[in-house]
Amino acid sequence: MSLIICPGIHPPELTASFLAGLEDVTRTPLRELTNYFIFPSDRYPPYSAFHILETLYAWIGKPCKNSEQPDQNLSTNLLPSSSHASLVFLSFSAGVVGAIGAARTWQRSGGQVKAFIAVDGWGVPLRGEFPLYRLSHDFFTHWSSAPLGAAAESFYADPPVPHLELWRSPQTVWGYQLKGEEQSPSLFPNSPRRAPITAAAFLIDLLTRQIDSRLTG
Repeated sequence: MSLIICPGIHPPELTASFLAGLEDVTRTPLRELTNYFIFPSDRYPPYSAFHILETLYAWIGKPCKNSEQPDQNLSTNLLPSSSHASLVFLSFSAGVVGAIGAARTWQRSGGQVKAFIAVDGWGVPLRGEFPLYRLSHDFFTHWSSAPLGAAAESFYADPPVPHLELWRSPQTVWGYQLKGEEQSPSLFPNSPRRAPITAAAFLIDLLTRQIDSRLTG
């Protein structure tokens, strides 16, 4: 499994801070948990599925149909070829636009998308034959995103935080985790009330479950 991180339109330092925030939860380098790649959104438009796919192909090659064999001449020193087609997308803001298109194309081309995680992709319709997850910087964003694609699980910050803060410091953003059946808009954003968690803890839990399913599936 590979984690594909698709940032938005912001300085790369915010993504470095985001990864540090996740490692604040894991207490270990993220690469010890899973292999990951960061799309260079400072060089290519993060809202472009084409550029994300082209970068993916350069990193790990094109996915193979079941009837096809991997290209043995493909130059890659990143992962065993048997792992190439299994991806988890983790995207933020404008990166959600490009990443959802790339994820759907990857799967249609024979690759596997284990999960798609959208962090504050407000206004972006999420459709795909793979599990979808959303994180939002406030309840309104969470509530208004629900009609654009049901999520298996979601998180919204409470108290609300600025948009970039959710990406910069997920380990300090507190909020609530909701299951899929709890995605209907509610006049009472904290109902049913449960113990709050951080955005980083929510993300690490999602990623750990994807890794565990790979090992036991």
